[in-house]
Amino acid sequence: MHPIRNRLVLALAAASFAFAATPLMAAGMADGKTPTAGGAALSASKNIVENASASSDHTTLVAAVKAAGLVDTLSGAGPFTVFAPTNAAFDALPAGTVDTLLKPESKDTLTSVLTYHVVAGNMMAADLAAAAEKNGGVATLTTVQGGTLTVSGMDGTWYVTDAKGNKATITAADMKQSNGVIHVIDTVLMP
Repeated sequence: MHPIRNRLVLALAAASFAFAATPLMAAGMADGKTPTAGGAALSASKNIVENASASSDHTTLVAAVKAAGLVDTLSGAGPFTVFAPTNAAFDALPAGTVDTLLKPESKDTLTSVLTYHVVAGNMMAADLAAAAEKNGGVATLTTVQGGTLTVSGMDGTWYVTDAKGNKATITAADMKQSNGVIHVIDTVLMP
């Protein structure tokens, strides 16, 4: 094999490994094998809503999913890839934003924001890294809401950027669910 091609293959493999391994280590492991979120062990036999409901770091997200009427959808067959903001991510929004979004009259806006965090299919960390590699380091994903997100990596850290240029760090990846995968992010993305 050509030396330059060898280096490219090794760089891609290293980038894929760094993306897959680093965030999972940040997530914590209850038994060395089971990913945890918010202190709760996540079970691959449970769906996205069941696992998110068990996480103390995702109570705001779960309340929002319920207020938007998306429980049945995100409990369905999928598969879905969910970029799940933590409570701290919601807390970082301007004062009153979450309260306003949770009001019944804001249901359409809330639904739009939440479905902007969901991509159809099962996009594991290695899939995101491979898609980015094929496109000059940036993967463009179409959300269930209809907008786009971009995924890119730098120095072993991976980011999801929304249409407004807000950048979320993926802090935990590849949390397998019965109907997809969750990647935890530290910022709420806006369509």
